[in-house]
Amino acid sequence: MKKGILGSFGALFVVAILISGCSKPEEKKAEAPPVEKQTVQEKAPVVKQEMEEKVEPTVESATMTDQTTKEGKAIDISVDMTLEQFNKDIKGGDEFLKSAKGVLVFPSVIKAGVGVGGEYGEGALRIGGKTADYYNTAAASIGFQLGIQSKRIIIVFMQDDALKKFRESKGWEAGVDGSVALIELGAGGTIDTTTIKDPIIGFVFGNKGLMFNLTLEGSKYTKIVR
Repeated sequence: MKKGILGSFGALFVVAILISGCSKPEEKKAEAPPVEKQTVQEKAPVVKQEMEEKVEPTVESATMTDQTTKEGKAIDISVDMTLEQFNKDIKGGDEFLKSAKGVLVFPSVIKAGVGVGGEYGEGALRIGGKTADYYNTAAASIGFQLGIQSKRIIIVFMQDDALKKFRESKGWEAGVDGSVALIELGAGGTIDTTTIKDPIIGFVFGNKGLMFNLTLEGSKYTKIVR
């Protein structure tokens, strides 16, 4: 009797061991695949999104740089022509510009309106013969005027302090932030540089040379990106 009971318990014990041994590998196999699938699926969209974000700004900035370069080059070419004409028409102009700390050149400032009008132009600031920054000039005008007029403006900074103040300003206005002394030709159509002591000097001229009885007061000059 005892042998029969012990045999039954022994058989049950062996079956229990076999069942527990077989169940463990099945649990490991069932858990492993979902972890790998979830990791791959979650990472893939993130990589794609990061690539799209990096590509778009690069193309956009390249287009903006190309446009900026073309606009800047167009202004520089016009400035070169204006300075060449200035040195040709005005005796002593070349020597005068060589002693300047900075030269602001507007190849074409257009004035238009009837009664009340305005003027606008774009140019470049040259320091040491090279373009440092681009600027625009704008002013309102009151009084009798008819049609469209064009003029060229050259503003010369003879002192470092005057040039520094101009460059640091966010919107420099002639007559308020600094006075601009307009130059007229002396005897023989030359400029006498020895008598000029003003820190900022201006030249306004058209197709027939220097223009007289004008003022730059009220004209505002602002740095622009080109």
